[in-house]
Amino acid sequence: MAVATSLAAAALVAALLSWRPSSMVSVVLALLCVLLAMIAGVAATDVRQRREEGRSGADSEPAQWPGRPASGGVDADTLEALDSRDALRAVEERRRASGLSDR
Repeated sequence: MAVATSLAAAALVAALLSWRPSSMVSVVLALLCVLLAMIAGVAATDVRQRREEGRSGADSEPAQWPGRPASGGVDADTLEALDSRDALRAVEERRRASGLSDR
């Protein structure tokens, strides 16, 4: 896909340089050329990342997301959504009992 979109973008650049339309068509062709170049870049990056993942080994487990609490704690958005004093108190007691502190 990266090769095809690269060739299409190059063909559009050649058409713009040789034809030189002076209307809305030139703007549309230029935007289409930029879009095709972006698609080619993303496709090439995807192929490169897949190749690197294949080299690193498919047997390894995926890394944990660093923003996810390891202890199953409650994040600020959840606390805000709960908006209940009893729920907040229960979360604070659980944190104190497990030894976690956000301070």
